[in-house]
Amino acid sequence: MFHRIIKPLKSNSFFIFGARGTGKSTFLQMFFKDGRILWFDLLDPKTEDLFLRNPAVLAEQAKAQIGSIDWIIIDEIQKQPKLLDVVHSLIESTPIKFSMTGSSARKLKKGGANLLAGRAFVNHLFSLTHVELGDSFDLGETLHWGTLPKIFHLKTEEEKHDYLTSYAQTYLKEEIWAEHIIRKLDPFRRFLEIAAQANG
Repeated sequence: MFHRIIKPLKSNSFFIFGARGTGKSTFLQMFFKDGRILWFDLLDPKTEDLFLRNPAVLAEQAKAQIGSIDWIIIDEIQKQPKLLDVVHSLIESTPIKFSMTGSSARKLKKGGANLLAGRAFVNHLFSLTHVELGDSFDLGETLHWGTLPKIFHLKTEEEKHDYLTSYAQTYLKEEIWAEHIIRKLDPFRRFLEIAAQANG
């Protein structure tokens, strides 16, 4: 487990934006390990479906637990941006604070989502830095494999290769193609390879 240098303020609600696999959920689990929290994971199909059908359920559950919780965490908020209107109302009307993660601030902005106008501070979590890695930092390994946290839990080069291949395919499918950022996927795949070589 690496100590992350990001330091959100616990005095205010906040967002944490970052690419998939950078450790947003893991960070919040440690950040609130002794806190009184209610956690909603929108990657869970049942939870996502619940809020898709009725966003007001969030307000009902929050108000029912006033006094017993201090924070509500909503993981992957970009999957149900309409919840942000409910969050806005709860921030104004209750003492509960919110921590929300998302892999795509762009998707929220594009969809006209309520970004809470300063009521929730914005933080960004990136791949591990050399400061966070400390003695584990190796320039050659970093240039070769990158510094996504999961890479450091994999033992063999084959595992690392397969993980990064899967990561790139998921990125292409869910962050690029699904959001219609590009019209043709194959030329973009070739561009990614050239960009990676140029960046390396």
